[in-house]
Amino acid sequence: MLDAPSEPIVITGRALPEPAADRLLSVVTVTEEELAHAPSRQLDEIVRTVGGVHLFRRSDARSSHPTSQGVTLRGLAGNGASRVLVLLDGVPQADPFGGWIAWTALDPLSLAQVRVTRGGGSVAQGPGALAGTIELTSAADPGIAGALDVGSRAAVDARAAWRGLAGGGLLSLSASAARGDGFIPIVKEDRGPADRRAPYRNASGRLRWSGPVGPATELQVNFSGFRDERERGLSFTASRTEGLDASVRLVGRGRWGWSVLGYGQLRDFESGFAGTDADRTEARRTALQYDVPGRAVGWSAELRPPAPAGLEWRVGLDGRRATGRSEELGSYVATVATRDRKSGGRTFNAGLFAEATVTQGALTLSGAGRVDRWRIADGNYLEQLLTTGATVADQQFPDRFGWRPTARAAAGLTLGQGWSVRSAGYLGWRLPTLNELFRPFRAGSDATAANAFLDSERLSGIEAGLRWEGSGARLELTLFRNRLRDAIANVTLGEGPGVFPGVGFVPAGGAYRQRQNLDAIRSQGIEAEGEVRRGPWTGRVSASLADMEVSASGVAAPLDGLRPAQAPRWTTTASLGWQEQERWATLQARYVGQQYEDDLGSVRLPAALTFDASAGLPLTRRLGLTFRAENLLDKEVAATISGSGVVERATPRTLWLGLVLRP
Repeated sequence: MLDAPSEPIVITGRALPEPAADRLLSVVTVTEEELAHAPSRQLDEIVRTVGGVHLFRRSDARSSHPTSQGVTLRGLAGNGASRVLVLLDGVPQADPFGGWIAWTALDPLSLAQVRVTRGGGSVAQGPGALAGTIELTSAADPGIAGALDVGSRAAVDARAAWRGLAGGGLLSLSASAARGDGFIPIVKEDRGPADRRAPYRNASGRLRWSGPVGPATELQVNFSGFRDERERGLSFTASRTEGLDASVRLVGRGRWGWSVLGYGQLRDFESGFAGTDADRTEARRTALQYDVPGRAVGWSAELRPPAPAGLEWRVGLDGRRATGRSEELGSYVATVATRDRKSGGRTFNAGLFAEATVTQGALTLSGAGRVDRWRIADGNYLEQLLTTGATVADQQFPDRFGWRPTARAAAGLTLGQGWSVRSAGYLGWRLPTLNELFRPFRAGSDATAANAFLDSERLSGIEAGLRWEGSGARLELTLFRNRLRDAIANVTLGEGPGVFPGVGFVPAGGAYRQRQNLDAIRSQGIEAEGEVRRGPWTGRVSASLADMEVSASGVAAPLDGLRPAQAPRWTTTASLGWQEQERWATLQARYVGQQYEDDLGSVRLPAALTFDASAGLPLTRRLGLTFRAENLLDKEVAATISGSGVVERATPRTLWLGLVLRP
């Protein structure tokens, strides 16, 4: 007698299915095909096409400083530290010390999708999801894929991935490398002899294995690493970032759904900083961060018990412990550093959440609650004279700890004929980073003091959405109102020349600032998502309009009523795509409204409209030719403006020609 055939084992490489409550939030998904056809290979440029997403600087990850790569949503002000939680297969990607994102370590061609959840409604994700979440899911389809592109300014970008059966599971190997001579960041009319190109080099690699370890249990193991090197267009501004990640996740897909994740992260960073004279004839070193190690370990667990039809329960816990320090040389006299500064500490948070979602016919109701225990400990700042070893400052800051509750309530109603409505109210929060708490820094002539007594940022928000989906078309509108209490900002307290606490001497033309908790930032607005498909044509639009205002008192009172820095009102992307089998083309327009460089609103970055394009043509069944154009019309986009009025630009026109190998 023959044995009955066993059921096939499906290896997904993913977490548990998306929770039912996500249908009640504002979620935008970038598909694997959209990632492959995007005009840019840079993930930060791709996520920027979602309306309302903006990074601290307009420059991309190849030319901006690594510490300015935080991401936020809904006009909640730009910050070097992310107010959005970025996850790769459930693992947070924020730097343990500074909270910025190493975008060059994240390869879009190794991903199956990118999910952007706007707003702080993801209570289950923890304190990092203040303004929203960006969830990256690894591709898990077997095959060999790759891309090789050559571009403007001697740029080369190479990516490869192999996924196949091994050890009873699916083994994934991927690698990427890129280099370029870069462009001169300072605009032509402001340049001097000291200004030069800003070259970059980066590489990353990843090994991932997913396979069954039981009838309904899947094990997922990941190891990854990256290295990023770049310069900022002046001597003495080279930076290097390195990182290693390891994670293990178990996912149970039986009657009881469950997952357990543990991870560890190592980061190491070094960077030089420089200034110039008024005519920009010569660069001089102003600081050297020679060692910035960051370490993090974390865990999460989730359980979904069996429930009657129409009911979903979720309970879980998660935590993260981060340590880090900055060691740097400063107070340069001529070319010689005179002081050594060390600062750092550790943070910890752990939380427990529960969520229930009920669907009865056309109505869906969801509620979630969470409580977190947090701690900031071992904060310190040490400053010594290099010539004598004498101690200038030796500060040990008191440990702090507490509890923080958050919650969310949401509802949705299907109206029929493709129409539905939804609404949600929520609370969220973010713990200050070690960088914000303990490390002072300089940018050109400006100096910013740390603040070891910063409070956590706290968000309260409401939103309501209307969605219609028909044959080949969809439209979604979302109204939102958020209030971010105790928002952390760099607050101007004085002007140079002069000696100021926590930073020392600030020269003429420089500003003295300190990280402060503002009373609040209020943001309200509307988001729109639309798509129309007709035959081989697809049109898409993603837009956000937000009105933001600062509430401030005390030393920050001059900011009261102003728009926060680095917060454009308008962000819009519209695209038109055509595809027939393996032939495709995309034209994309992006608009970013004007925003302010500084907290006082005295320096304005003009609005910018740029166009990007991409196209693909098959050469064989698996091999194709691609063309990509970033900033097609070579628009000069102001990325930052110094206190003396010197303008730094974002990426100029960059053309790419490449070969792509499809799985």
